[in-house]
Amino acid sequence: MADDDKDDQKEYRWETGYEKTWEAIKEDDDGMLDSAIADIIQKAKRKRQSEKTKQNRLGMMRHVFIVLDCSESMSVPDLKPTRLLCTLKLLEIFIEEFFDQNPISQLGIIALKAKRAEKITELTGTARVHLKALEGLANVSLTSEPSLQNGLDLALKTLKVVPSHASREIVIIMGSLTTCDPVDINATIDELQKERIRCSVISLSAEIHICRHLTQQTMGTFGAVLDDSHFRDQLLSQIDPPPAAKTQDYSLIRMGFPHSKNETEGKDAALSMCMCHIENSDEPSELSTTGHHCPQCNSKYCELPVECLCCGLTLVSAPHLARSYHHLFPVPNFEELPFESVPPEAPDFGSLRKCYSCIKVLNAVTDKNVFKCGYCNQFFCIDCDIFIHETLHACVGCNTIPGVAGLVYQKQGGKAATDGHQQQQQQPLQQQSSM
Repeated sequence: MADDDKDDQKEYRWETGYEKTWEAIKEDDDGMLDSAIADIIQKAKRKRQSEKTKQNRLGMMRHVFIVLDCSESMSVPDLKPTRLLCTLKLLEIFIEEFFDQNPISQLGIIALKAKRAEKITELTGTARVHLKALEGLANVSLTSEPSLQNGLDLALKTLKVVPSHASREIVIIMGSLTTCDPVDINATIDELQKERIRCSVISLSAEIHICRHLTQQTMGTFGAVLDDSHFRDQLLSQIDPPPAAKTQDYSLIRMGFPHSKNETEGKDAALSMCMCHIENSDEPSELSTTGHHCPQCNSKYCELPVECLCCGLTLVSAPHLARSYHHLFPVPNFEELPFESVPPEAPDFGSLRKCYSCIKVLNAVTDKNVFKCGYCNQFFCIDCDIFIHETLHACVGCNTIPGVAGLVYQKQGGKAATDGHQQQQQQPLQQQSSM
């Protein structure tokens, strides 16, 4: 009997280690796959959250190109109403969230049309420019095949001249299973790897070998979408800044904090035009008395952040730097515990267990796992756990319970970093004194 059991457990050579991925997708009581896909999305979010640590160097100033497939394959209606329209709608959400979480970064869009690559928008930190460009792509004609190599070469020409202290990335949304390239694409991949440009691919159809090879060589991510909600999760996962490359240089960056002039010596300010619209024929500049003035050359701009067209100084405001700060000190991962670990709210009147943040009554069926903060010792549901780590960036319990210092983990992290810096400064002084 023992020999028979060993024979049953033995696998063929080509079956060894084979993953039966279809077993992870199971139907619910109504015969739908929504719950299974939602579970996959939640696990992916938890995995990304667990990989975030304080020790990583992050590229806070990001220069990202979005390469969008506009070939015939984007007219397939598996993502409603079509792949292209669904992608454009999600890109609108992505652009707004990207500049909200990365206010001092820049973004550009490249479209792959009929075996050619066309730059739709240049690298800029203005979300309004990209949102208007996406409206024009909704009526583009979808024909022929895409050329992945032409899109990579076009992005490479611009990203090569980006300063070495900035993070350079390419996010490719691919709907086609094929690519029509003029020469060997491996030469372009080697050039991207040499320039330390991170490439990530989101496939709307299936896994493509050349795209997987591209992401592996450039230390990017690859994902194939299951439905529109999974597509949204894959796209929004590119918002957080990736770990900085080892070759990325340290550098001091000159930034200007512009001032607003409303009155001059008790009189109304003179009418003037802003520099960001003065050469824009679609939205010409209008005379106004308000605006943000560059502290170096006194040029006026209507919105921030922006790079001054006259002197090249990066103009930002204090809230922009503050919003980039939370990436360096993320909220620590909560401890995952079974449902029974949550103490009942009122033991004498029942055994109701609630989430501290949303006050939702936890259920042993739907909330099999709960999450506990290690500082305030409060329990949260999985939705609040993801919301705290991805959107709020602050623990609700640590900031609302009297006696618990808010953001205590950031203070400890800053103190540890300060102590380490002081120790590094003391060592050379001790060496000099001994000499």
